[in-house]
Amino acid sequence: MKKSKYSPEVMERAVRMVEEAGSQYESQWAAITSIAAKIGCTAETLRRWVRRHERDTGRREGVTTSETERVKALEREVRELRKANEILRLASAFFAQAELDRRFKS
Repeated sequence: MKKSKYSPEVMERAVRMVEEAGSQYESQWAAITSIAAKIGCTAETLRRWVRRHERDTGRREGVTTSETERVKALEREVRELRKANEILRLASAFFAQAELDRRFKS
């Protein structure tokens, strides 16, 4: 996930404001656009924060932030293991060939 220019505290407060102000607006989008203007971010940015919070708290279907981070970590580990396996395979082939060459020269 890319680094946000907003602190986690600002994001949490903005999401909380949307949740608390829900009944004061005709829709969640109306609340989001109003609050986004007050905190200085775009409405789309705040909408993404709200959706992520809803997924993380189980109020909306989808992959949570922690699950996404776990998948990324596992994918990184798989890449590293594949690289290590390739290095070991090449080293094994090199040493096997060196052993064959040594036997023929003897």
